[in-house]
Formats: sequence, structure tokens, C-alpha cells
Amino acid sequence: MQQFSLFTVSLSSLFLLLIPHETSSPFTALYPDLINSTCKQCAEKSTTFNYDFCTSSLQTIPISHATNLQGLALIAMELALENATNTISYIEKMTSTGKFDPYALGCLKDCSELYLDGVSMLVDSIQVFWWEQYNAANLLLNTVMETAATCEEGFKEKAGEVSPLTVENYDLSQLGAIALCITDLLSLALDSDSS
Repeated sequence: MQQFSLFTVSLSSLFLLLIPHETSSPFTALYPDLINSTCKQCAEKSTTFNYDFCTSSLQTIPISHATNLQGLALIAMELALENATNTISYIEKMTSTGKFDPYALGCLKDCSELYLDGVSMLVDSIQVFWWEQYNAANLLLNTVMETAATCEEGFKEKAGEVSPLTVENYDLSQLGAIALCITDLLSLALDSDSS
């Protein structure tokens, strides 16, 4: 199994986003309240978007306080990637304990496959994001969010079954939503700049 860690995909490129530019746009503007204002905009667009989760997730990464909107999107994608890879390891540990009945074990194995696909899609989303192919990145991020929902729903198909991955699924869904919303904002800015 291939392992990924936080910022292995794009950390070196992320520093390029920190270089101040002469013009001000969503791509280059650096200002202290970017995290709060971005999370607020995203929360206003969706009833399922968690503002507090957004701000606390992004603020824990020191570089997020000195980057622009593109940098925040990359940070959210990297956090989602970290969540997904950690969840795969967590599932491997759980399946080796022998504590789960055959149904739950089957669900965990399905979730492991879903999360492996999710890791691949997150890596691809980061790649297309760099090429400013925001629509392609959005499609991949939407699919990653569906991965979390599908994993969670698998456990609910059996009455009384409780998912041991509820927190991980929620976190992946929210991190995907953060990246998706920011990518949408960038896409709108790019469209208005080209008009």
C-alpha cells in the first residue's frame, strides 16, 4: 500500500503562493482574516458546512496564516489526504483485532477500498488544481466526499450496526467541503477575470 503524509504532494509548491504580488485578487491577496472570511462565505453557501470545523482545521496549520486562497484550498486538500491515509491505517488496525462480526468486518474492508480510491482522487485533485482546472478538481473532491458518505451508509444498512468510522467520515466530508468551496470561489474569480 502506498502511503502519503501531510504536505508530501505540494508543500514545496505551496511556498510559491506566499510570494506577494503587485496586484490584488483572490489568487494573490494576503490578509489576516482570510481563513475566517473564507469559512464564513462557505458556511453561508451550505447548511451542512461547519464554520467552526473549517476555521479550526485551517488555523492549526501555521502556513495558512500567510497564504492566499489557492494556498488555503491546497491546505484543505492536504488535510483531507492526511485524514484518508490515517483512516486507512486505522481500518487496518481494527480489522486485525478480531473484534468485529463478519458484517462489520465486510463494511470495514469496503471502507478501506473506498478510502484507497479517495487517496488517489485527492492526489489527482491536487494535480489538476495546480493546472487551474478547478472544475475537474471539484468533480474529484465531490467524489471524495461521497466516499465518506458511502462508507458511513454501509454500516447503517444493518439495523443496530454502529459505524466505528463516523468521526473519520465526517472529517473527510468536511475537509472535502472546505476544499470544494474554496475551489468554487477560485473558479468564479477566474471566470470573472476572464470576462
